[in-house]
Amino acid sequence: MRKDYFTGFFYIILMGFGFPIMRFMSIHFETVNNNAVRFLSGGFLFILICIFKFREELKKILLEPKIIFKLLLLGIFMSGNMYFFINGLKYTSALAGSIFGILAMPLAIIMAAIFFKDERSKIKQKKFYIGSILAFVGSLLFVFYGNKTGESLDFLKGTLFLGTAIFIQSIQNLLVKNVAKKLHTIVISASTATLSGIIYLILSIYTGKIIQLKEVGEGMLIGLSLAGIYGMLTGMLMAFHIVQKQGVIVFNIIQLLIPISTAIVGYFTLGETINFYQGIGAIIVIFGCIIALKI
Repeated sequence: MRKDYFTGFFYIILMGFGFPIMRFMSIHFETVNNNAVRFLSGGFLFILICIFKFREELKKILLEPKIIFKLLLLGIFMSGNMYFFINGLKYTSALAGSIFGILAMPLAIIMAAIFFKDERSKIKQKKFYIGSILAFVGSLLFVFYGNKTGESLDFLKGTLFLGTAIFIQSIQNLLVKNVAKKLHTIVISASTATLSGIIYLILSIYTGKIIQLKEVGEGMLIGLSLAGIYGMLTGMLMAFHIVQKQGVIVFNIIQLLIPISTAIVGYFTLGETINFYQGIGAIIVIFGCIIALKI
């Protein structure tokens, strides 16, 4: 039990660094280059894991063409999702990204309830709607007072990007749930990340932005690759482990604590600050999500 607590604690800390890392890389790299390197690095890591641990799962992909089509579709959704998310981070802050990340939870439940019967019971209680409304109001407060800064147009643009990203993510999750009935989630993650990386690499070559990768130093390029691996290990592998060992409810509680660690890390590493009203808005978002998720 104590080991599980330590796992959750380290996940909160590591994810707290994850958003500032993505924010930092979004500032220094073009979005297509950023995503191409991160996804390919992380994707190749997961492919190696699959080759050694999930060979039988890989055979299922070859035997069922429908799965291949769904994985391709997932790669496209992931590409769109991360294009908007990384651009959103570029124009806002690491904390804004983590706040919108937890906003995705009630939205995902709503989208899932439309298509899956087993998810509909979750939205039949008043608490879900009260919490969702509170979370929405809190996010508006966070955005409105963030929009009072000198770079208000950029901040507003960034929040629109982040909002679009979590909407795409909620649709993407429906497809993940469908594919997960036949494939292990790590295999899904490996294929999705690799396909997304290939899509972004093609876009980078086609637009000529790949030249930027030749101009940056080797240290920055290695750092971007490690950021991709870091994101996969923390955002996927650790997340899967916590869900498996401690359950979805505990995982959701842990997710709600990530904006706090992100705010602290973002302050010391990127010098990011928020005003009093944004802080109130962030607290309302977290409180609303707690109610909506019936924790």
